[in-house]
Amino acid sequence: MTDHTSMQKINKFRDDRNWRQFHNEKDLAISISLEASELLELFQWKKPEDVVAKKPDQLKEELADVLIYSYMMADNLGLDVDEIIDSKLKKNIAKYPVDKAKDSNKKYTEL
Repeated sequence: MTDHTSMQKINKFRDDRNWRQFHNEKDLAISISLEASELLELFQWKKPEDVVAKKPDQLKEELADVLIYSYMMADNLGLDVDEIIDSKLKKNIAKYPVDKAKDSNKKYTEL
């Protein structure tokens, strides 16, 4: 089951500011992409281990933004985050069986 405490906190923050009116699915999808780009930007032209070591607070903040907007979109659509993740993992298990995918970074169509 989705962590309702997190969703409740997100919704309270949003509702206290009357922002639900701005959070349609299109704009939430755009926001997810923008925040993911900000997360990615932290790594541009840098070694990943340097970013992880030197910018943990920025990583946490950008990742949190991606997750918050993702939770909001799932909530708008009436989706349970844990259920949709579980469903996707089941599909991935079928596409990437351990005996073929272990230690490989190939796409499932190449296994």
